[in-house]
Amino acid sequence: MAWGKATDAAMAAHGRSVIGNDVSLTGNLSAGGDVLIDGELIGDVSCASFALGASGRIKGNVTAQRASIAGTVEGTVVATELVIEKSARVLGDVAYESISVETGARVDGRLSQKSAPSNELKLVNSGLE
Repeated sequence: MAWGKATDAAMAAHGRSVIGNDVSLTGNLSAGGDVLIDGELIGDVSCASFALGASGRIKGNVTAQRASIAGTVEGTVVATELVIEKSARVLGDVAYESISVETGARVDGRLSQKSAPSNELKLVNSGLE
């Protein structure tokens, strides 16, 4: 995976849910911690940190703070920090704050950058001048 040892340590500290490459599930998956999928899931995923291995396949939407995609996603991906690895194939729209796409990755959908929440006050012209 793209995040290496630091992410492995963070995933272990917050709890890690793993779906192995010999597992197929149908249904939505919601986790307060981190999720690693090497198998197949038909349904939506919502979690803090998400990793889809090269053998992993999802038919559904993915929502996570941090996501690393190496397998196939057929659905929308929404992540604050997103890494799309060279073996990845995404068939759907992608929304992100920061993104890294490796050469060879395939995305068939729209890429759109989400704006980070701003704590700044904006001055709006009232028309009274």
